[in-house]
Amino acid sequence: MNLLLIFANTGIKEPSIWYPTILGVLVVLSAIGLFIGGTYLLVATNTGARLAFLIVGAALSGMLMLLATLWWTTASPLNTLKGRIPGWNTTESIAGDDFARSNIEAIQTIGPENRLDEAETTNVKAAIDALVVIPKGVGGVPAELPNEFQTFESSTDYLVAAAYTTGGRAWLDKTSPYLHLGDIKITTNSSFPWIHVTAHVPSFAVAVLCPIDLEAQKVPFGDPIPPPKCDPDKQVTTIVLEKDLGSLRFPPFMVMVSSGIMFALFLLGLHWRERDLQELAEQEAADNSPTPAGV
Repeated sequence: MNLLLIFANTGIKEPSIWYPTILGVLVVLSAIGLFIGGTYLLVATNTGARLAFLIVGAALSGMLMLLATLWWTTASPLNTLKGRIPGWNTTESIAGDDFARSNIEAIQTIGPENRLDEAETTNVKAAIDALVVIPKGVGGVPAELPNEFQTFESSTDYLVAAAYTTGGRAWLDKTSPYLHLGDIKITTNSSFPWIHVTAHVPSFAVAVLCPIDLEAQKVPFGDPIPPPKCDPDKQVTTIVLEKDLGSLRFPPFMVMVSSGIMFALFLLGLHWRERDLQELAEQEAADNSPTPAGV
């Protein structure tokens, strides 16, 4: 009672602890108890507790295996079990456009042959906006504290003067007669599957950002605004991006494998039970068979 009074007076420090955390757990437990528990009780009434456990377990694991196979092989738009979506992550910021100052060896060797054309550079601009622009919330207030790479107030405050790409080969390098395992990289994060292992050669993109010349945008009323240009008096910034291949299909694949193993074990248990019953029936038939006279 005292605990309820404390909660009523002070409130819960973390409102999200009830929804979706506690409420989500209760919903899952209730669904398992009603869906699986009700089916188990119904089957156990006719077959017995042990046989019902094997039957319901095989049915549930088989259904999960088929469902996870659909999640794994199709692009379901529903809120199904999914991993990380592929995307670009900022890894380094360099003052100026001297790639030799990078801490990544692959960036230090970038040359003119790695430069993207104007159309591809425009695509880089669209992808990099969310990484270097401070996110705004309601009323223009920053939605969260900006990181070291988010330095622009708006996507119209800068231009991508040049963009480059390097790396990105798969573990089987088709340009070489040998198998190219690349750099085996192990990363961890707070989202499922928590541990991610990749043998791909990292793919990097480099974008040289320059602030826009705001004075050149000021024109008399009625005159057309000229195309934005880089401000020659301000320093450019080089942003290094690394491609995250993601793990979009890994969670449903693991559910499919684990459910398949459980399905096989339940079927094996049913098979062993059937063999035991057959052997017991054969033994009883042999014991009850009449003994020939004179033996």
